[in-house]
Amino acid sequence: MNQNTEILLSVRRMIKLYELCLKNVCEAYHLTQIEVNIISFLHNNPEKDTAGDISEIRMLPKGNVSQGVEALIQKSLLYRTPDKRDRRYIHLSLTSEALPLIMELEKARKQFLEQIFDGFSPEECRQYMTLNERIINNTIIGLERKQQ
Repeated sequence: MNQNTEILLSVRRMIKLYELCLKNVCEAYHLTQIEVNIISFLHNNPEKDTAGDISEIRMLPKGNVSQGVEALIQKSLLYRTPDKRDRRYIHLSLTSEALPLIMELEKARKQFLEQIFDGFSPEECRQYMTLNERIINNTIIGLERKQQ
């Protein structure tokens, strides 16, 4: 198989496995995949707390993020706060009611990592992380060049 195809398939398969690891959490808490993605993002990126941040960094459609945010607010898992300097920005925060869910998400994330790194030595995991960081940086640079 073509190397480009292999790389893209690998990424898609990892995403699929991660989503399957989260499926039980979605079902247990009656949440959609986008809602779980929003909660996970806010938990893991406290400095990036707007719907725009989520949409941009996770590359999710703004409308889907907006709908997910509204649903999470209705479920009392999220609340919003206007920015003190610029009221156009709305900051999103997880409520204390989201803590049990976050613990389940952490378990699912751990399960995912254990699965994909099964049989890897600690050194191989570190090496992968180093190489992956370089790939991510190259991807960001490539995107910036293409978008100019």
